[in-house]
Amino acid sequence: MRLKHASDWRQLVIVGAYLGLIGGMYFLPWCRNVVFLVLACAFSFFAMTVNHNVMHAGLFESRRANRWFRLILSFCGLFPASSVIPSHNLVHHLFDDDGQPDWADPGHARFRWNLLNLLHFPNVVGPITFAGTNAWARVAGREDYRRQSALESAFAFGLTGLLLVNDFWNGLFFVVVPQLFGARWFLRVNIVQHDGCDTATEWNHSRNFVSPLLNWVAVNAGYHTIHHNRPGLHWSDLPTAHRAEVDPRIDPALVRTSLVAYLAQTYLFRFSRPVPSSARVFESHADQVQLGSREERYLEAQVASSKV
Repeated sequence: MRLKHASDWRQLVIVGAYLGLIGGMYFLPWCRNVVFLVLACAFSFFAMTVNHNVMHAGLFESRRANRWFRLILSFCGLFPASSVIPSHNLVHHLFDDDGQPDWADPGHARFRWNLLNLLHFPNVVGPITFAGTNAWARVAGREDYRRQSALESAFAFGLTGLLLVNDFWNGLFFVVVPQLFGARWFLRVNIVQHDGCDTATEWNHSRNFVSPLLNWVAVNAGYHTIHHNRPGLHWSDLPTAHRAEVDPRIDPALVRTSLVAYLAQTYLFRFSRPVPSSARVFESHADQVQLGSREERYLEAQVASSKV
């Protein structure tokens, strides 16, 4: 159970806090209130950011411990944690470089009212992602993935089912609702971080949120450009790499501080969706070294997925 990185204790605390919140609401009547439910939903999403990080780089030195931890994460979001490998590591990180569209491409949602794009995004891309993941898993040579994914599904749905059988209404409102909230917002992150960005460029393909508080609880998930360009980089190194590599090159409009302010501005106070400003070039002419080419990102994503 030894951690690969000492900083990963934060990820364990986040998952533990989430499990403590839903456990408290399920077992203790005095915890069954709006405050605990809102916190549980928030930490459900934060647990999904941990799941994302774990699928890029396992927490523990032991491969067996990493696989057992995936069972817990699968229960946290009520879906097999390993599905992040094909859907995120190998498809989303490549955008459409492999000739296939990103299953979570913001373009799949085509409502004229932008708020509907955000609200219905999981309903639109969820079936596409589910079908793509199943098709990927059926390819010969992926038996190990299929076994692990089946075990994760059995644990997640089995434990949730037992909680529902024991106490249906408390299980539904205080376990299933947070589970679904985190999983669905994990899908919505794709439209928040990429809609209105130019995915054909090296630096303007992602929107970043640099709030220190947000990135503490979301384990630096806000630094998305550098994560795409260097998916093998540990989450604790993302802020430093962002300042050194991304800030001098990216369109400043794609670096935001407050996620809440961006959501309000983009989905509540405007009707149409954002449009890429790909005509503007913000690359530093003093440094012509292209860090993290798409080919390198492809190889890093494959290597990362093979190690977890």
